[in-house]
Amino acid sequence: MPILPIDGGRYGTKQMRDIFDEQKKIHYQLELEATAAESQAEIGLIPKAAAQNIARVARSGKITVRRVKQLEAKSDHDTAALVEALSELCPTVAKPWVHYGLTSNDLVDTSNSMQIRDALEIIEPKVAKLAVILAKLAVKFKDTPAVGRTHGQHASIIAFGLKFANWALEMATHVERIDECKKRILLCKTLGVVGTGSLMGSKALEIQKMVAKKLCLYPADVATQVVPRERYAEYVFCIALIGSTLEKIAIEIRNLQRTEIGEMAEPFKKGQMGSSAVPVKRNPIKSERVTSLSKMLRSQINITFENIPLWHERDLSNSANERFILPTSSILLDEMLEAMTKILSNLYVDKNRIKKNLEMTKGQIFAEFVLDALIKKGVARLKAYRDIQRVAFAASDSGIEFVEAVKNDKSIASHLSQKEIEQVFVPENQLGASGTIIKNVYNIVTKKCSKFN
Repeated sequence: MPILPIDGGRYGTKQMRDIFDEQKKIHYQLELEATAAESQAEIGLIPKAAAQNIARVARSGKITVRRVKQLEAKSDHDTAALVEALSELCPTVAKPWVHYGLTSNDLVDTSNSMQIRDALEIIEPKVAKLAVILAKLAVKFKDTPAVGRTHGQHASIIAFGLKFANWALEMATHVERIDECKKRILLCKTLGVVGTGSLMGSKALEIQKMVAKKLCLYPADVATQVVPRERYAEYVFCIALIGSTLEKIAIEIRNLQRTEIGEMAEPFKKGQMGSSAVPVKRNPIKSERVTSLSKMLRSQINITFENIPLWHERDLSNSANERFILPTSSILLDEMLEAMTKILSNLYVDKNRIKKNLEMTKGQIFAEFVLDALIKKGVARLKAYRDIQRVAFAASDSGIEFVEAVKNDKSIASHLSQKEIEQVFVPENQLGASGTIIKNVYNIVTKKCSKFN
């Protein structure tokens, strides 16, 4: 019976969960055993017949989790149990060369890299897809004036599409981050007990390079018994950073879906229930899920940093928690990407509500632009600021439109004509460089993500 939600399939895709399946982990480690033996034989370190037999058995599918656990119950060592399971199926001629020159963490660390490699093959295109979806939404709403908020208050006018443009560029930048970190985190290590390649001697680095190339990994330039744990910290930090961007998007969707704002909403499918008690509720549950899982994802970072300082050439203080961290982090991000993609692919945007919210302050959102118009007429900035503040506060108290208050104020009207004032209060006139910014972002995103289209 599953204990954790990721075990029961509640979170993450089957494709991602399968990467971290127990039998799949054994498959990765056996693939390393096979590839190492073949590479050793290629340069004459072990007999070719032995390598062929080792590779054949390693890839036969006959070595099961059940058998490995039976052997582990006796040896109390999971990697040694796997090696024993491999050796017992090999012919006598091959047995001396099983696991030759390798140590436990050659299997553990390299198989971790293989898992991360395959996890990133799932994650990276999903990040790129999300970036493109956001870029298209930015273009769609590039000419839609909306309320820009700071400190939770109406501040000035923003193109609604600019929200999506900001998120799109961050997601595209995450694609870059993933590409850049691969050479540092996808490490192959076959250098033995304390990282010297002792039994393979002068051929150790050549063999490691061959194995790494065959496994689509990068050879470790130097290691102890383990690859430096800074590499795992970088991986988890990178995907937690992606998760935090997803949370940033989720929080904005949740805020804009609030009844008092209502500018956008998650899709709500037929038959869906927002509340067990209140039939009319449409809760932003997917965005809330992203926010919740992001907290869990970020919590993994600290443990990876704690794992960096190990004793001497290694100890086991990192081993147990890494069995949680690497799969948990990967599966959580996969779930968050799936959820956010579903949200944004069918996002509901209420343009009428956006317009009403823009009008909520009766024109006071144009204060920045009234100030600019007065400055351009030669009015000292502080005097113009105080006049506008005075007029705006009085208009709020009396409940009149700010544009009328400005027109009726002698101090302001003495510098601006009625027509000039009215032009200030046209929202489409106050989008600044938004259109150009959004166009530039769209081009950047599509270029960075082109290989996934």
